[in-house]
Amino acid sequence: MSREYNVGAGGLTLANQAVTLVWINPGLTQGFEVLRCWAGQTGTNTSAQQRIQTNTQVTAFPTVVSATPAKTKFGDPASNITGNTTGAAGTCGVNASAEGAGGKTIINNDTFNNLNGYLWVPTPRETLVLGAGIASGFGLHVPVAPGTLTNWQMGVTYGETG
Repeated sequence: MSREYNVGAGGLTLANQAVTLVWINPGLTQGFEVLRCWAGQTGTNTSAQQRIQTNTQVTAFPTVVSATPAKTKFGDPASNITGNTTGAAGTCGVNASAEGAGGKTIINNDTFNNLNGYLWVPTPRETLVLGAGIASGFGLHVPVAPGTLTNWQMGVTYGETG
């Protein structure tokens, strides 16, 4: 089985009204497969629908808060994708403070109830694979402002590919 990692954060105040929650960009020699995405908030108890999407984006990339991927198989080495703020190749982060000027290509549009949270676990034929050296990174993005910006948690589980 491939080496698998989680990149995400919790208890955050979103930096923008419409924001990339999690950003992962494959490296020149390291690709990845998206296995799971999640998001939720505990900042309000008022029920509302929230739009969310997965997308790819070409340069210029989002400016994010650096996040170190966590191993899900404890004997594995650290991920070849590392935390960074620039969104550059081979890096990842959370909670974009700027979206970058690069064009976004929407892969999946979805909606969730903010009190229930969002979970997307694609079946094997629906997983997204971003190969090593491609010009696009992957984002989990809320395209419209949520009702509350406080106490968000989010993440993406990915498996490294060659």
